[in-house]
Amino acid sequence: MRMRMLLLLTLASCGGKQSPPPEKIELRRAGPNELLGVADFNSIGDRATRSRALFGVIARVLVHPRCINCHPNGDVPHQRVMEPHDPPVVRGPADNGVVGMECTSCHQDRNQVLTRVPGAPKWHLAPIEMAWVGKSVSYICNQIKDPKRNGGKTLAQLVEHNGHDELVAWGWAPGADREPAPGTQAQFGALTAAWVDTGAECPEESR
Repeated sequence: MRMRMLLLLTLASCGGKQSPPPEKIELRRAGPNELLGVADFNSIGDRATRSRALFGVIARVLVHPRCINCHPNGDVPHQRVMEPHDPPVVRGPADNGVVGMECTSCHQDRNQVLTRVPGAPKWHLAPIEMAWVGKSVSYICNQIKDPKRNGGKTLAQLVEHNGHDELVAWGWAPGADREPAPGTQAQFGALTAAWVDTGAECPEESR
C-alpha cells in the first residue's frame, strides 16, 4: 500500500495524469465601438485557443442590433434595439415579406435621408435557419459554419460574405442616428478569415 501511494505521488509530481494549465490570454481592451485587429491575437500561441478568441470578437458584430435585428427567431423582424418592426410586417415565404407588404416596398437600395427609412441592395430577412435572437455565441458559431444552417455557404464563401456583401455593409453605414456595428466591415472580414485559417473553432457553451 505504501509503495502504491509513493508511485501515485511520483506520477503526480512528474505530471503523470495531469492536464497542462489553460493558456492565459491577455488582450488589450477595445473601445465600445472598436474591434480588435487580427494582429492583437498573435500573442496566443495555441491555434485552437486563438481561433475561439477571434470568434469572441466576431460575435460582437453578429449580436449587435444592426445585425441581429434581421436574424429573428420568428417571423417578425426588429428595428432600433430589438423592437418589433413598425409597421407590422411578417417574413413571408421567401424571407422578403408578403404580397403587398414586401421589404422592398419601403426599403430601397440605399438609406432614405428624408424619411429615415434604411436601405441596402437586396434588403430581406435572414432565413429562419439563421436565427440568432436568443442564441448563445457558441450556438451561433456552430450555426454559421454549418452549410445546412448558413444558406449553403462554405467557410470561404462565409469569409467573402462577411467581408464584401453589400447588405452586410449596411451595418456600418446605417444612416440617421442609428449606432453602427463596431469596427469596420474590412476588419470583420479579416477577423473571419483569421478565424477560418485557425480552424474555425467555436467557444464552449457557458455553464
